[in-house]
Amino acid sequence: MSTTLDPNAAPSAAPVKTRGRVLPSPVTPAEIVLIGVLVVLWIVLAFATPAFLSAGSIIPLLVEVAPVALIGIGMTFVIITGGIDVSVAGAIMVCSVVTAKLMRDAALPVWWCLVAALGTGAVLGLLNGLLIAYGRVHAIIITFGTANLFLFIGLQIFGSTPVAGMPNTLAWFGRGVDGRTLGVPNSFAITVILAAIAWWYLRHTPGGRHFFAVGGDPVAARLAGIRVQRRILIAYVVTGLLVGLASIFTLAKGTSNLDQSVGSGQELAVIAAVVIGGTSIMGGRGSVLGTLLGALLVQTVKSGVTQLGWPSQLSDLFVGIFIVVAVGTDLLRRRARREP
Repeated sequence: MSTTLDPNAAPSAAPVKTRGRVLPSPVTPAEIVLIGVLVVLWIVLAFATPAFLSAGSIIPLLVEVAPVALIGIGMTFVIITGGIDVSVAGAIMVCSVVTAKLMRDAALPVWWCLVAALGTGAVLGLLNGLLIAYGRVHAIIITFGTANLFLFIGLQIFGSTPVAGMPNTLAWFGRGVDGRTLGVPNSFAITVILAAIAWWYLRHTPGGRHFFAVGGDPVAARLAGIRVQRRILIAYVVTGLLVGLASIFTLAKGTSNLDQSVGSGQELAVIAAVVIGGTSIMGGRGSVLGTLLGALLVQTVKSGVTQLGWPSQLSDLFVGIFIVVAVGTDLLRRRARREP
């Protein structure tokens, strides 16, 4: 029995291939550019000063990067939500002096030092978060005020005298042999692990994507059922916790004395790392991986200028140029998206 085809019959539907959810590339074009800049810069510095790639140069560089990148993780959350925190330098001072005095006077072991630093940082971050999320005052105003408040508190705890005679309790986080695992500083390894966790959270979880929604359009985010104030509060508390841990890194890499200059200028380095890393200062877009790369770039420039024997002001100039380029690129990208 033969079958005939009806030319007027409707063609059978082609099989439809289903596709799973497609995520954006794990590495953004901006991060690829940063990686390229770092590679070129390291090659140039390796030829200009061979000591740059030695362990005696790389290990201190990574130790210096750790606290900046660590606080930068929290700052990335904050800036993604459309805020900013210029009080982190004062917060580092408070966390550092509180922990240093407890470590010296109460002979706290390392775990209790961590509890003291993290607890102090969390309280300071909670204060910022409550005032910004529920006080509904712009973050730059609140954190500028709390920056001066934290600085005053830190100086009062110092009592106009450095904290001298600190024990070597935090050596595991320092730059010495005891502070390395497989040749990598423990502080930097911890920072990379926390950055990977934060990257995964922002990229792969609904809670992480809520931070982007809050920074992109808080009104629309609220209408979509996102608890905007809670997300903002969480961002500042996380930053406070990471400031506390960064103060442990700061104490560990120093000497047995702690003076009132601790944390000075740290907020500028952190914000520079975040902005250079591709996080939009307008909120709604950012990357923890970019922040880590930005911190590496900032510290590489500072180390390179020092090893080349150039004036230290040039490092500020180069970092400033990187910031202007990053912000300008972000503004051009936003303008291009608005145009038809």
